[in-house]
Amino acid sequence: MTTSAGSTDLTTTVGSVVLPNPVLTASGTSGHGAELAPYVDLASLGAVVVKSLSAQAWEGNPPLRVHETTAGMLNSVGLQGPGVAAWLADDLPALEKIGARVVVSIWGRTVAEYEAAATLLAGAPDTVVAVEVNLSCPNTEAARDLFAHSTSATHDAIAATAAARRPRWAKLSPNVTDLVPIAEAARAGGAEAVTLVNTVLGMAIDPDTGAYRLGSGPRGGGLSGPAIHPVAVRAVHDVHAALPDLPIVGVGGVASGADAAELILAGAAAVQVGTATFADPRAPARVLRELEAWAHRTARGSIRANVGAAHGRESSS
Repeated sequence: MTTSAGSTDLTTTVGSVVLPNPVLTASGTSGHGAELAPYVDLASLGAVVVKSLSAQAWEGNPPLRVHETTAGMLNSVGLQGPGVAAWLADDLPALEKIGARVVVSIWGRTVAEYEAAATLLAGAPDTVVAVEVNLSCPNTEAARDLFAHSTSATHDAIAATAAARRPRWAKLSPNVTDLVPIAEAARAGGAEAVTLVNTVLGMAIDPDTGAYRLGSGPRGGGLSGPAIHPVAVRAVHDVHAALPDLPIVGVGGVASGADAAELILAGAAAVQVGTATFADPRAPARVLRELEAWAHRTARGSIRANVGAAHGRESSS
């Protein structure tokens, strides 16, 4: 894909997955299928990442599930979903029909549940180009005890998902002291890439009543949106610096082409647009247009030439 001037190649690669451009939707923010299709040509995006699915249907957390914050959103949806088999039968066909490339996000409470979800994807059509293994959602009963907080648990869960027979991306948590060993463990377990980052642990309390604002109560929820963008940039930057040959998908507070460009310069080969779609369902398409214009201005010729380009540069201050 190029600009109208024919000078900028937007093609990117995430491990073995070749995408026509680096802009994807983010899991949990655009539904289980083609919900954004009335607003965005989903086939024009790099890929659509669907809401995380477990092997079985899951009801999620009690209401209230979402609370708006000063610079983002706190959510405790709790990974509600129909299960992999029902999604394959009921939701995937709509995405196939419109020609979208699909990344399926899966989750589990145990290694065996990750394996079960992955196994159900083994026979999925080629529309499913990759599997994002969500090791880091804080909106479950596990709360702070996440797979992505442990190198051994990360390795074991990723290894168990080989049954999907697709490239796997490990979605990791920013709520750790050092992401690099976790990313190394994911790669050792078989992940071709890491997705950085999931939401930041957060909580909201009503000062008038003293009650928790989310139905999850003392478990709190996950903070997303502009507030966590600098956290995501730092995570991508540090992992790329330590592991420059490990592909990264950057996510966290992307609401503009400039936000996307920042993650790419830090080391991301692709980016995901999530919370911004709640305010503007056309946000992924707009981010793509703005990113394309930025890439043209850099005069480096391709998106791939910009990946990690910030490393080694002097400060602009």
